[in-house]
Amino acid sequence: MQETQYLIVGASHAALSALQAIRMQDAEGSVTLVTRDDALPYSPTVLPYVVSGRSAPERVALKDGAWFEQNRVGFIRGAAVTSVDAAAKRAKLSSGEEIAYAKLLLATGAAPILPPIPGLKDVKFHVLRSLDDAIGLHQALPQTKQAVVLGAGLVGMHAAENLAKAGAQVSVVEMQPRVLAGYFDAEASAIIEAAFAAKGIKLLLGAKVSRCETADKGARVTTDKGATLDADLLLVAAGVAPVTDFLAGSGVAVDRGILVDDSMRSSVDGIWAAGDVAQARGFYDEAKTLNGILPSAVEQGRIAGMAMAGDPAVKPWPGGVPLNTYTFFGQQAVSVGSQDAGEVVRKEADAKHYLKIVMQDNRLTGIFGINVPFDPGVMWEIILRRIDLSPVREAFIAEPQKTARILMSRTWR
Repeated sequence: MQETQYLIVGASHAALSALQAIRMQDAEGSVTLVTRDDALPYSPTVLPYVVSGRSAPERVALKDGAWFEQNRVGFIRGAAVTSVDAAAKRAKLSSGEEIAYAKLLLATGAAPILPPIPGLKDVKFHVLRSLDDAIGLHQALPQTKQAVVLGAGLVGMHAAENLAKAGAQVSVVEMQPRVLAGYFDAEASAIIEAAFAAKGIKLLLGAKVSRCETADKGARVTTDKGATLDADLLLVAAGVAPVTDFLAGSGVAVDRGILVDDSMRSSVDGIWAAGDVAQARGFYDEAKTLNGILPSAVEQGRIAGMAMAGDPAVKPWPGGVPLNTYTFFGQQAVSVGSQDAGEVVRKEADAKHYLKIVMQDNRLTGIFGINVPFDPGVMWEIILRRIDLSPVREAFIAEPQKTARILMSRTWR
């Protein structure tokens, strides 16, 4: 049986950030990284570009084999962890192998949710969460004439755009009354919806799929409003859920994800979690929430790695602040923070532009824009640092990008 000081399960941003933090403090301790993907580490954010063909699958790796060798890391790919014996500090892999560890980081990410639609499991469909999924969709594009996408979140909207650009007739079915409801209000969503409608994409909003069945071309989708859609490609993009099934019987506390404290430690000694699988304290209140975005994965991984290695410089998790950037048909939408954690101090929109600023006690709590220039990373930091904007409040509301950059130059350390 293999033994390792640090066992990291997962190979994307949280896992790699933790690995680097461990090596900064502990250059000699043995590290083993295990991933269920049979590929070098990659970012989920690159998958739409693999689907479109803009990024070649062989060129999307975040790290190569030489990097693992240089950092003296054992890299095992194509093997999922199937169970964890927390008392014995052992993890069992799908290959049958067991690994004994001293400290364990779970960065297993999330997997697509399959909604309980009658007949769905009996028809051929695609999902988009892994590199293999993206390659499969890319290969299917040239043969696709009619496509149906279930879900109008980021994954579904990216896929709908790529399918339309490949020449397919595309229909999107969404339960919510608008697209990207988790990121934008109705006015902002309407701008995005108009851009998709202008490209011939049919949006069926506020509709539920009542049945799926096999048809001549592939799949037939029926909605609760009586619409019938035939597709030679069906994509299910109904959201994701943290991968935690392998923890049954481990004693690790799981709610929607793995519950962690501000050092990313789970309820079981010697086990940490980070990234999409971790349910950590929110920024706006004490409720623990999932915050599946890249910057949070990197920060949570860094905190977990530092804590695992005993780095005295580790600082507690500041809380999760949502951040998403979304490019569609050459336009850009940005969503940072919460729409509900304060007062709307500026809101304006026209056919192609939108800006909404939310503040509480002269501190920024959210900013949202479409085709309006501002730096999402800088706004994210202004929220996280709880910067008092009183001295520049009016200037910030009038010119958020210019004022934020001035603040950054004065206050960043």
